[in-house]
Amino acid sequence: MESALEEIEFLALSPNRVATLRHLAAEPHTRRELVELTGASQPTLGRILHDFEERAWIERDGSTYRATVTGRLVSRGFGDLVDILETDVELRPVVRWLPAEVIDFDLEHLTTATVTTPSRVRPNAPVKRALALLDGAETVQIASYAFNEQSLEVIAERTGEGGQRFEGVFSASAIDALADDSQLRARLDELLTAEGARIRITDDPIPVAMTVADSVVHLFLRDDSGILRASLDVDEPEVHAWATELFARYWEAAEPLTVGQL
Repeated sequence: MESALEEIEFLALSPNRVATLRHLAAEPHTRRELVELTGASQPTLGRILHDFEERAWIERDGSTYRATVTGRLVSRGFGDLVDILETDVELRPVVRWLPAEVIDFDLEHLTTATVTTPSRVRPNAPVKRALALLDGAETVQIASYAFNEQSLEVIAERTGEGGQRFEGVFSASAIDALADDSQLRARLDELLTAEGARIRITDDPIPVAMTVADSVVHLFLRDDSGILRASLDVDEPEVHAWATELFARYWEAAEPLTVGQL
C-alpha cells in the first residue's frame, strides 16, 4: 500500500505529469507535441518521460511516445480519483443536508451536479434555479413536503398552455398551506382541472423536496430548522432512475386530490 501511495503522490505533485500521461493515454504524441500540449519545458518533459518509461507507463516508438496498458490504467484511475475528490470538495458544504434516509445511489453520480446556494445578493438563487428547470421542462414530477407559490404559478401556466405534463405527490400539510390562501387555492384549482396535471396527497411524511424535470433531478436542501441552504440538480441516468422509482413509491401510496377536496 505504501508504494501505491507513493506513486499517487508522484503523480499528484506535478500537474505536468498528470497532463502528460493523460495526453499519451488518449493517443500517441511526439515530444514536441507534448511540450505544446502541457506547457512544460523541454528539460521538465524529458524527466517526466524518463520517469514514465522507468515505470513502464509509456513506450517509445521512434520519435513518438504512447501509453502502455498499465499507463492507460493509471491515467484512468487517477482521473477517477480526481473526479471523486472534486465532487467531495463541491458537495462537502452541503452534503450534511442531503436526505440520507432516501438516497441509496452512489454519490459519485453527483460528479456533474450543479450546486446553487443563497448569497447576499441572490438569496433566492436555489428557488430561481428550480423555477428555470420547471419552465423549460415538458414533463415534471415532484415529490415534496412543500409546494411554493412560484412553482405553482409556473406549473399552472405551462400545463394550462398544454406545454407540460405534471404529476405531483405532496404532503397534506403542503396542500393545506396553499388552500388557506384564496388566490393560491384558485390557482391550485386551475391546475387540478388542467388536462396534463395530476396531484396526489399523503398524510405520511415525505422527507425530500425532489423535482424530476425531464432528465434532470433537482433537490432542495434544508437544514434541521427548515432553512433552505442550497439546491442540487444533476442530469445522470442513475440518479434519474433513483428519483423516478422513489416518486413511483410515493405516488402509489398517496390518494388523488380533486377540486372538491380543497
